[in-house]
Amino acid sequence: MGSLANHQNPSFELLLLLLISVLALQFASASVEEAEALLKWKASFSNLNNTLLTSWNLQNTRNHPKASVSPCTWFGVSCIDGSVSTLNLTHSSINGTLYSFPFSSLPNLEKADLSMNELSGSVPPQVSKLSKLSYLDLSYNKFSGTIPPEIGLLTNLQTLHLNENYLNGSIPQEIGQLRSLVELILCTNNITGPIPASLGNLKNLTYLYLYENQLSGSIPREIGNLNNLVEVDIDNNQLTGPIPASIGNLNNLLLLHLFENGLSGSIPPEIGKLKKLQSLSLWGNKLTGPIPTSLGNLRDLTLLHLYRNQLSGSIPEELGNLKSLVEFEVSENQLYGLIPTSLGNLIELETLFLRDNQLSGSIPPELGKLTKLVVLEMDENQFSGHLPEGLCSSQTLRDFTVNNNSLSGPIPESLKNCASLVRARFDGNQFTGDLSESFGIYPHLEFIFLSNNSFSGELSNNWGRCKNLTTLSIANNSITGHIPPEFGNLPSLGFLDLSSNQIAGEIPKELGKLKSIQRLLLNDNQLSGGIPLELGSLTDLFSLDLAVNLLNGSIPGSIGECQRLTFLNLSSNSLSHSIPSQLGKLIHLDLLDLSHNFLIGEIPTEFGSLNSLETLNLSHNNLSGVIPKALAELPGIQHIDLSFNELEGPIPCGKAFANAIIEQLKGNKGLCGNITGVRPCDSPQLVKKHENGQKLALIIALPLVGALMLFSAFAGILFFHEKRKGDPTVKDGEVKGGDVFSISLFDGKEMYENILKVTQDFDPTFCIGKGGHGSVYKANLPPANTVAVKRLHHLSESADQEGFLKEIRALTKIRHRNIVKLQGYCSSAKYSFLVYEYLERGSLAKLLSIEEEAKKLDWQKRIKIIKGIAHALSYMHHDCSPPIVHRDISSNNVLLDSEYEAHVSDFGTAKLLKIDSSNWSAVAGTYGYVAPELAYTMRVTEKCDVYSFGVLTLEVIKGSHPGDFIPHLTSPTSVNIQLKDLMDQRLPYPGQEVEETLVSILKLARACLNVDPQSRPTMHMISSLLSMGAQALPKHLHGDFQLS
Repeated sequence: MGSLANHQNPSFELLLLLLISVLALQFASASVEEAEALLKWKASFSNLNNTLLTSWNLQNTRNHPKASVSPCTWFGVSCIDGSVSTLNLTHSSINGTLYSFPFSSLPNLEKADLSMNELSGSVPPQVSKLSKLSYLDLSYNKFSGTIPPEIGLLTNLQTLHLNENYLNGSIPQEIGQLRSLVELILCTNNITGPIPASLGNLKNLTYLYLYENQLSGSIPREIGNLNNLVEVDIDNNQLTGPIPASIGNLNNLLLLHLFENGLSGSIPPEIGKLKKLQSLSLWGNKLTGPIPTSLGNLRDLTLLHLYRNQLSGSIPEELGNLKSLVEFEVSENQLYGLIPTSLGNLIELETLFLRDNQLSGSIPPELGKLTKLVVLEMDENQFSGHLPEGLCSSQTLRDFTVNNNSLSGPIPESLKNCASLVRARFDGNQFTGDLSESFGIYPHLEFIFLSNNSFSGELSNNWGRCKNLTTLSIANNSITGHIPPEFGNLPSLGFLDLSSNQIAGEIPKELGKLKSIQRLLLNDNQLSGGIPLELGSLTDLFSLDLAVNLLNGSIPGSIGECQRLTFLNLSSNSLSHSIPSQLGKLIHLDLLDLSHNFLIGEIPTEFGSLNSLETLNLSHNNLSGVIPKALAELPGIQHIDLSFNELEGPIPCGKAFANAIIEQLKGNKGLCGNITGVRPCDSPQLVKKHENGQKLALIIALPLVGALMLFSAFAGILFFHEKRKGDPTVKDGEVKGGDVFSISLFDGKEMYENILKVTQDFDPTFCIGKGGHGSVYKANLPPANTVAVKRLHHLSESADQEGFLKEIRALTKIRHRNIVKLQGYCSSAKYSFLVYEYLERGSLAKLLSIEEEAKKLDWQKRIKIIKGIAHALSYMHHDCSPPIVHRDISSNNVLLDSEYEAHVSDFGTAKLLKIDSSNWSAVAGTYGYVAPELAYTMRVTEKCDVYSFGVLTLEVIKGSHPGDFIPHLTSPTSVNIQLKDLMDQRLPYPGQEVEETLVSILKLARACLNVDPQSRPTMHMISSLLSMGAQALPKHLHGDFQLS
C-alpha cells in the first residue's frame, strides 16, 4: 500500500500544478482585460497628461519579460485575487466623464471613490452592472442630469455620496431598494420633487444628508422607520407641511436639521423623546404654536435654533434642564411672557438670542450666572425695569443688545466694567445716570449705540481710549459739557453721532485727525465758535451735520477738500461772510443746506459743478446778486429753496425752477419771472440793467474763454502726439491715432467720425437725456445702426486711466439679453463718449410717468420686466469674474425694447465714471434707492444692488416710487398692508393667479429691503425664485409681512 501511495503522489502534484496554472492564466487574462478597459476610460479624459496616472500603462513584456500587465500596481487601484476591487481616485485631477467607464469589465469592484475631480456629464445607468459595489463616492464633481433609477439595483451598496454636483430631477424611489445602505448623501445639488416614502425601507441608514436642494412636498412619516439614523440634515429646501410625529421614533438621533424650509404646524412634542439629540435646528420655517415643554428632556442638547418662525406662548421653564446647551436662539418669533429664571441653570451657554419677540417683564438676575456667555441679544421686545447686576461678571461677554425696549435706571457696575465688550446696543430705552460714570474703558469695543435714552452728565475722555471704536452714537440724550479733544485719538472711528444733546463749547480741532470718519453728526446742540479748518482733512467724510448750533464766523473753504461729501448741513447757526467757492468742488453732494444763517455775497457760480445735487437750501440769509444760470441746469436737482434773501434779476429757466412755487423764492424783492406770485420781468429798466450786466460779462469773458480754448487745444494736440508715439496698452480692436483713442466692437475711428457727423458735433437737437455723468444723444449711423451715445464730462486728470480702460474692455465683452450692450468708447481732446445699443421705448421711469404708456405696461409685462432686471443683476453678481456691482439701480437706468424686455443700463459705469473714488465711493446710487447701510459705511457691495432692486420692484408694481411705504415695509414688527395700496391704480385689478404672483414678488421685494445686508437674499436666489414663479418663497425672506 505504501509503495502504491508513493507511486500516485507525482501524478497528484502534476494535476495540482496544472490546475494552478489554469487559474493563474484566467486571473492574468482577467487582469489584462480590466487594465485595457481602464486605459480606454483614461483615454477619454480631457487632460491626458495627468501626472498622477503615469503608472496607468501596459508595459511591453517582450522588452521587459519580468514586467507585469496587471493594473493592481497602478495608482489608486487595489485588487483581490488579481481582480480590481477598489478604485480610490479622489482628488486626482481627472477631467472627463463616466461615459467610457468600464462598468461591465470590473465585475469585482467593491469600492469606487472618484470624489473631488472635474468629472461631468450624467451618471450612466450602466452603474448598475457593478453588482458587488458597496461604496460609491462621486461627490465634489460637476455631474449633471438625474440620478439613474438603475442605481437601486446595487443591493450591496452601503455608502452613496453624490453631493456637491449639479444633479437635478427627483430622488428615484428605487433608492429604497438599497437595504444595506448606511450613508445617503445627496446634498448641495439641484434635486427637486418630494422625498420618496421608499426611503423608509432603508433600515440600516445612519446618515441622511439632503440639504441645499430644491426638494418640495412634505417629510414622509416613513422616515420614522429608520431607527438607526444618527444624523438627518434636510435644510435649505422648499419642504412644506408639518414635521411628522414619527420622527420621535429615531431614538439614536444626534442631529436633526430642518431649517430654511417652509414647514408649518407645531413642533411635535415627540421630539422630546430623542434623548440622545445634540443639535436641533428648525429655524427659518413657518412653525406655529408653543415651544414644547418636552424639549426639556433633551439633556444632551448643545444647540437649539428655533428663530425666524411664528412660535407663540412663553419660553418653557423646562428648558432650564438643558445643562449641556451652548447655543439657544429663539429670535424673531411671537413669544411673550417672562424670561424663565431657570435659564440661569444653563451653565454651558455661550449664545442666547431672544431678540424681536414680545417678551416682557424684567430681565432676571439669574442670567448673571451664565459665566460662559459670549452673545446676549434681547433687543426689540417689551422688557422693563432695570438691567440686573452680574451681567458680564465673568468678562466673557462680547455682544450685548437690549435696544428698543422700555428699560430704565442706571447701567449696572458689571456692565460698566465689561472689558470684553465688542458690540453693544442700549439705544431706544429710558436709561438714566451720569454718562461719564456709567461706562468705562473697553479695549476691544468696536460698536456702541446709546442714543434715545435719558443719560445726563458730560462726555468722558475715556471714550478716546477705546482704540478700536468704529461707531459711537450718543444722540438724543441730555448730555452737557464739551466734546473731549481725546475723541481725535480714535483712528478707526467711522461714525460719530452726538446730535440732539446740550453739548456746548467749540468743536475741537482734534476731530480733524479722525481719518476714518465717514459720518460726523453734531447737530442740535449748543456748540459755539467757528467751524475748525481741520475738518477739511477728513477726506473720507460723506456726511457732515452741524445744523442747529451757535456756530459763527465764516464757512471754511477747506470743507471743499472733503470731496466724498454727499450730505452737508450747516443750517440754523450764525455763520456769516460769503459762501466759499470751494464748496463747488463737492461734486458728489446730494444735499446742501446753509439756510438760516447770516451769509452775504453772491451764490458762487461754481455751484454749477454740483451735478449730483438734489436738494439745495440757501433760504433765510442775506445773499445778493442774480441767481446763476448754471444753478438752474443742475441735472439732478429736485428741490431748491432761495427764499428770504436779497436776490435780484430774472429767475433763470431750467430744471431747478421748472416746477418752482412762490414759497421757494419769496422774500427776494428783486426777483422776477414766470412763477405765480413773482412779478414778471416786464420792466424795461430792469431788463436793460440785466442785459448790460450780461454784455459786460461777455466782453470780459469771451477773450478769456478764447485764450483758454486755444491753450486747451494746444495741450490736447501735444498730449495725443505723445500718446501716438507708442502705447503698449492698446489692444486688438482698439484704435489709437488721428488724435482719437477708441475701444470698439467696430472700426473705432470711423465710428467716432460718424457719430460727430450725424449728431452735428453733439447738437442739442439730438439730445435725448441728461444725467450726472453726461448727456445722451441718439445717433443714426450708416447703414442702419441706431445707437445711444453718452457724451461724458471730462474725467479727472488723477483718474486711473489704465484701470478705466481695462474695465471698459471688460464691459464691451458682456453679453446678456437683459443688459444694454456697450459697443465702445471713444476719446479725443474734444470729446469722450460711450456707445450703447439704442432701446426704442426709452427708460422705465419715463413710461411709468406717462399715464397712457403706463397703462400699456400690464401686469404680465411688469412681471417680465422685474424678472429681466433680476436676471441681469444675477448675471453680473454671480457669473462675471470679478463680480460687477451696478451701484445705481433705478427706473432711470432700466430701458425697454420694442417687446418690453428690460435692459439694465450704465452697468459698471457708475463706478467707472467716478474713478477718483473706489468701492467706498460716497456717490453710490440715486436718492430713494440707496441702501441704508451706506449711512454707516460707504462700502458698496452686491447687497446694495439687492436693496435698490427691492425699491425698484415696488416701483414697477406700484407705478411710482414707494416712498413712505418703505419704513412700514421694513418695520421689525408685524405689518399688515393692503395689497391695493402697493398696486398701480391705473391698471385693472389682476386675476387670482397673477395676484398670487404679485404678492410673492412683493414679499420678495420686502426681503430685499432688510436693514441687515446679510439678511437680504442674493440676486442669484431672487432670479431663481422668480424663474420658479416665486411661489416657494422661504419664510425668512418675508417674516411677518402680510398682504390683505
